[in-house]
Amino acid sequence: MNTLSQLEPYAPFAVLLAWFAYRWWSAQRVKAGLPGLKQQGATLVDVRSAQEYLQAHAPGTINIPLQQLGARLSEIPRSQPVVVCCASGTRSAMALLLLKKNGFARVLNAGSWTQLVD
Repeated sequence: MNTLSQLEPYAPFAVLLAWFAYRWWSAQRVKAGLPGLKQQGATLVDVRSAQEYLQAHAPGTINIPLQQLGARLSEIPRSQPVVVCCASGTRSAMALLLLKKNGFARVLNAGSWTQLVD
């Protein structure tokens, strides 16, 4: 038995680990670039539910729950960057795909809304 076949059972875990590492790295890049994005007039959209948003949110964000996003696209300027966030980064990843599918050119996923808190 060679080493590669011995590692094969762990491949799904490696893929999952890589996915989480990429999400973390991507959110860190957005957080680092946030001051410049704000200077460019970025719209910060929190796609959590209204109840979650009312409990706590980052300053300067607007709340458009993910399930309402498709119907409320006109509330988001297309000429500036859009930064989406949620509780963990999963809903905001779906929001990113929806926005890009609808013609928004520059959309970034900050992951957790806490990434947007100074």
